[in-house]
Amino acid sequence: MHTHCISDQLEFEGFAGHKVIAGFDGGAITSDAGALLLRHVDRAIGLFDRVASCFVDGRDPDCTVHSVRTLVSQRIAAIALGYEDVDDHDTLRHDPVLALLSESLTPKREDCAVLAGKSTLNRLEHGRVGEPTRYHKIAYDASAIETLFVDLFLEAHAEPPAEIVLDLDATDDPLHGDQEGKFFHGYYRCHCYLPLYIFCGRHLLAAKLRRSNIDASAGVVTEVERIIGQIRTAWPTVRIILRADSGFARDELMDWCEANGVDYVFGLARNQRLEKEVAPALEEAHLAANVRGQAARVFRDFLWSTRDSWSRRRRVVAKAEWTLLGANPRFVVTSLEAQHWQAKALYEDLYCARGDMENRIKECQLDLYADRTSAHTMRANQLRLWFASFAYVLICALRRIGLAGSKLANATCGTIRLKLLKIGAQVRVSVRRIKVAMTSACPYEREFSRAHERICTAAR
Repeated sequence: MHTHCISDQLEFEGFAGHKVIAGFDGGAITSDAGALLLRHVDRAIGLFDRVASCFVDGRDPDCTVHSVRTLVSQRIAAIALGYEDVDDHDTLRHDPVLALLSESLTPKREDCAVLAGKSTLNRLEHGRVGEPTRYHKIAYDASAIETLFVDLFLEAHAEPPAEIVLDLDATDDPLHGDQEGKFFHGYYRCHCYLPLYIFCGRHLLAAKLRRSNIDASAGVVTEVERIIGQIRTAWPTVRIILRADSGFARDELMDWCEANGVDYVFGLARNQRLEKEVAPALEEAHLAANVRGQAARVFRDFLWSTRDSWSRRRRVVAKAEWTLLGANPRFVVTSLEAQHWQAKALYEDLYCARGDMENRIKECQLDLYADRTSAHTMRANQLRLWFASFAYVLICALRRIGLAGSKLANATCGTIRLKLLKIGAQVRVSVRRIKVAMTSACPYEREFSRAHERICTAAR
């Protein structure tokens, strides 16, 4: 395995009568030995092969050095390891552990590394949807990629659950260049995209890149119909609840849910009519707050309809809250019946739990660079978003399969990367084996070993 070396020695302050000399001449050494775990998790869930199968390679096989499978695996694994830029791969392609993600330790040409550089990966990310063309030899099937996210979610369950809750949310993806489809969003006060995310717990089911000059709920019926159709094909009897903020409380979506046996609980934007409806409850909460000297809540449950945008009356639950700063009423609209979900439990236990989805989006954007949409075209940026999303799926599988019951069982993707993936090691290649000698001072050796054992069991 080839590696770049810098012969210049760097001298630091001496210690205990010794000179301290450093240099980038250690040879086959990696700082990402934990990539072995990612490779092992991929064996358990078959992620890289299945993502690669969503692409069509129109390149001349005789002139092709790196397969689509190699390109896909190194891109996803690199994002999981903290390398968000394609430019990073001009150096990463020589990493001795990442090289194990390739299909061979011997490249087809002597002047190439076993992994691809930035130019080849750039051609992957700028592939066309559909069939390859003369100038875009790599193409991909967007529908197959979207379907794969749901397939991976279904396979993560040993048995069908009785009930699942799907969380919907839109978030900002700030843009700082001349990207296709950028618009200024008044709420976020920046030029951005407005991607749609759909989660079920920690499982990512959809990451759809969209322009920001649209309503937050735009296109959500199509996405929900596709995902729920796929889920019900596998789990016909599962009960499904949609949960989202007031940006999704639209008549079209609620009508679809009611017509297709799907329950929902959505936030409802406050207005003067709603506030007048709960004014007595707010006064009751005000009096209770004065007596207790702290915030007080009163819940109300009633049927409600807008003046012209809703097709029918629906159940609304109101939280009439009085805080030390004054009135703070909140509302949700739901199809769930009162005998199963009382107002207080529905708001506090079911609806408020949607806030955890914000943490999942933060993991995707802050830890896995899902907002690194700096390519010119929306098509390429959508593919970048999907690669980051698959990196999230990969680490979630590591957490679910290898870290259950450990102190990292609920760790974020960033913490798992820091503790288990960023491990220094020396790589020695002999005739019969590849030895990855990891640092003896690793404080998470026990967690690493247990994760390895559990993933081995799952992969059988």
